[in-house]
Amino acid sequence: MKKSLMRVGALAAASLLALSACAEPPAENTAAPTNDASATAGESSAPAETESEATNADFKACMVSDFGGFDDKSFNETSYNGLLRAEEELGIEVNEIESNAESEYAGNIQSMIDEGCNIIVTVGFALANATEAAAKQNPDVDFAIVDFNSFEGVDNAKGLLFNAAQPAFLAGYTAAAMTETGVVGTFGGAKYPTVTIFMDGFDQGVKYHNETKGTDVQLLGWSEEAQDGQFIGGNDPFGDIPGGKNTASTLISQGADIIMPVAGPAGQGALQAAQESGGKVNAIWVDTDGYESASEFGSVIITSVAKGMDVAVFEAIEASMNDEFTSEEYIGTLENEGVALAPFHDFEDDLPEGLTAELDDLKAKIISGEIEITSPSQP
Repeated sequence: MKKSLMRVGALAAASLLALSACAEPPAENTAAPTNDASATAGESSAPAETESEATNADFKACMVSDFGGFDDKSFNETSYNGLLRAEEELGIEVNEIESNAESEYAGNIQSMIDEGCNIIVTVGFALANATEAAAKQNPDVDFAIVDFNSFEGVDNAKGLLFNAAQPAFLAGYTAAAMTETGVVGTFGGAKYPTVTIFMDGFDQGVKYHNETKGTDVQLLGWSEEAQDGQFIGGNDPFGDIPGGKNTASTLISQGADIIMPVAGPAGQGALQAAQESGGKVNAIWVDTDGYESASEFGSVIITSVAKGMDVAVFEAIEASMNDEFTSEEYIGTLENEGVALAPFHDFEDDLPEGLTAELDDLKAKIISGEIEITSPSQP
C-alpha cells in the first residue's frame, strides 16, 4: 500500500528545497565528497539513552547525489532535506556524497556501501544503472532511487516516483487565467520523461482553460500531441543558466509573459529574465516551492509545481530502519499529497476572482478521474 505524504507546500516552506530528477550529468566536473558534512552529521546524533535510541543510533542512512550537488536549489537539495530530517527525528547516523560526473556514480555508491550504510538513497534517474547493479550485488542493503521506478526482481530497491503532470495541469490553468498577453511558455533542459511530464500537464491545463472559459491562450515551447518543444540542449542542459536565460528570452520575445522552466538549476536563467522584465514577465517554478528555495526570485514566482521528495526519502529511510522496507514503488499524487501546487505567496492578491475555488474543483476532478491526465510520461 502506498503511503500518504504530508502536505508538500508546508514542507517546502519549512526547508530550503530545489528542481526534478531531470538532469543528465555533465562530464566536466570532478568528484567532491562532502566528508566534513558527513562527519558533522554523524557526531551530531544525540547520545543513546534508551534501547530504542541505541538501535536508531546504530542505523546509517546515506545518499548519493547526481551532478547538481546538495545545494542545487532543486531536487538534490529537496531529497537531501529528507535525509537531514531522518537524522534529526529518528536519531540515526547519516552520510552523503556528491557526484559531479556519470563516471562517479558506481564508485560513490560503493563508497557508501563500504561505509556500512543500511540504506542508500540515490537521487535522479541518471543513477539508475549504478543503483540497480549495486542493489543486486548487495542484497542486505536497502536502496531507494528518486524519480525512477523499482527494478524488476530486485527486492531491496524501491522507486520513488511523482505524477507531476497533475499539479502541472493546475499550473497551466493558472497561467492561462493570469496571462495578460494571451501567450505563455515552457521549456526543458533536455527531453526526458521526468521533464516532459511537467510540460504535458502544463499544456493540458492551458487547453482546459481555453475549452471551459472560451479563451485562446497560446502555449509556446511544448506540444503534448507532438511530444516536442523547446529545450536548452548542449553538454550541460540542466546547469546552463545563461542557456536557460536565452531560451526564456526567446519565448518572451514571442509574447510569453508567464514561463515555466523545467531545467533544474538552469531554470534560474528564466527567473533572471523575468526579474529583468520590469514586472512584465513572471514564472512558475517546478519540483519545489521556488519562493522558498530560490527566494531571491520570489517576486516573480507566481507558484510552483512541487514534489514531496523530502518526505518520500524520509519515509523510505524510516521503513528501512523499522524492517518494513519493500520494493513497492511510491507514487506521489495529488490525492496522497505527494505532489501539489505550491502557495501563491506574493501573487495571492493578484489572482483573478474565483480562481482559487476553480483550482480546488479541478484538483478534486483530477483525483476522482473526471479530468483525465494524458501524459505518456506518468508513472
